[in-house]
Amino acid sequence: MANIKPSLAKGTRDFSPKEMEKRNHIFNTLKTVFKKYGYNEIQTPTFENLQTLTGKYGEEGDRLIFKILNSGDYLSKAPEALLTEKASNKLISHISEKALRYDLTVPFARFVVMHQHELTMPFKRFQIQPVWRADRPQRGRYREFYQCDVDVVGSDSLLNEAEFVLIYNEALAALGLKDFTIKINNRKILTGIAEVIGKPELIVDMTVAIDKLDKIGLEGVNKELLERGFTEEDVEVLRPIILLEGTNQDKLASLKSVLAKSEAGLKGIAEIEEVFAYLTSFGMSALLDKVVELDITLARGLNYYTGCIFEVKTNEVAMGSIGGGGRYDDLTGMFGLKDLTGVGVSFGADRIYDVLEELNLYPESSAATTQLLLVNFDPACEAFLLPVLMQLRNEGVAVELYPAAVKLKKQMSYADSKGIPYVLLAGEEEIKSGELSLKDMRSGEQQKLNMEALIKYFK
Repeated sequence: MANIKPSLAKGTRDFSPKEMEKRNHIFNTLKTVFKKYGYNEIQTPTFENLQTLTGKYGEEGDRLIFKILNSGDYLSKAPEALLTEKASNKLISHISEKALRYDLTVPFARFVVMHQHELTMPFKRFQIQPVWRADRPQRGRYREFYQCDVDVVGSDSLLNEAEFVLIYNEALAALGLKDFTIKINNRKILTGIAEVIGKPELIVDMTVAIDKLDKIGLEGVNKELLERGFTEEDVEVLRPIILLEGTNQDKLASLKSVLAKSEAGLKGIAEIEEVFAYLTSFGMSALLDKVVELDITLARGLNYYTGCIFEVKTNEVAMGSIGGGGRYDDLTGMFGLKDLTGVGVSFGADRIYDVLEELNLYPESSAATTQLLLVNFDPACEAFLLPVLMQLRNEGVAVELYPAAVKLKKQMSYADSKGIPYVLLAGEEEIKSGELSLKDMRSGEQQKLNMEALIKYFK
């Protein structure tokens, strides 16, 4: 058998121990904030029934779902005509029943419907798991990546939306980010805009186009709008709306005038104003001036959002969105549970990882899990250190004993390469006296400590 050169599938990555320490720093920070706001953790399977996922993300999203071929001879039951035609899209339902999850929100909706009689409403959950998308890999975009979601179902209060703004602000600040923007919009406002220009049936086409403003520019958006069925007159009406400027209050005032005849549009404006009022009552008016931005071009490509929508971007690094979400009043209705409102947001852990890496924001403690290495000089030394090792571990100290009595230089290099900050030296003299030598690998300083003092030092 020929040797196969090992390689990674495009859009995936390995993570070393040091990288995992950094990733866990992100996950643990987020979990702490989520729990603080009353959210509990759940998990759902890696793959779902294909019909559970299909039709929930729009046409573009459906194309990006990774399908799983049926087990065994998956072509045996496929219609001969479709095999001859080589029509892969038509074949999918015959050869694939499962798919890797595309996001965590739809599986969460399925979870809620299946467990509705076990849950206390409103039900607040967070979920940190990988998802998969058959997208074109590029910087900050992977085919396998982690999402960190927080959702609440069974409550239509806009207090939830306001708290998501607080969660974003607190979590990102805890990770060390100093300059980021939390964008907010409302799908009802977008519906109102479509109504005002007389094209309510093209609401999805309009939102898909204007959502690309920061990627393809105004001319590109106008071109796409024309291709999607809008007229030159429609584009001219949309132009000043898309390019709204000023403070959040200025934008709301302009929108009230533009959408005066749209009930849906005015409802969307009122919801945004209520979220802002909650933030003011929280004593967070500064967020509205510096961090939160009403962005009418924010549409989010997912079809299930019905109310407020969010997107978060860092201004310190050139990177796409690092978070987003919104309200999805009718999502569980797709699974037979009507009138259960929900709202949630997601943190893009992989992009956040890259941002923190570029800004060098990981704490030193993320570099190593081991605090102390016990140097192994000989069998007598090893026998002496084994109970020391266990005593330190019982006290909660992350410590390891080098497993062989090799040269001191090799053991010190091991500690250095792993980023272990301290080493303990116990030669014949130290064993007799009980005064062990503790060396600080960063400063090079050494001090003598007995067992009690050693434990106290690390605690």
